Amino acid sequence: IMLLVNLGLGLCTPPVGTCLFVGCAVGKVPIEQALRTIWPFYLAMLAALLLVTFVPSVSLFLPSLLG
Repeated sequence: IMLLVNLGLGLCTPPVGTCLFVGCAVGKVPIEQALRTIWPFYLAMLAALLLVTFVPSVSLFLPSLLG
């Protein structure tokens, strides 16, 4: 789970952010404008990554119900 959250964060942040570049190209929006608009979501994704990393029971809740 931690790996997937980390990869999702990496796909949206420069310099490798392929999702960011493709979204800006499709929407014909400059990258600077898109970054100014979505920076609160980056913070939320970073908070979710920290929560999953340092509080394992968050990501292991559903599997614990099944087992």
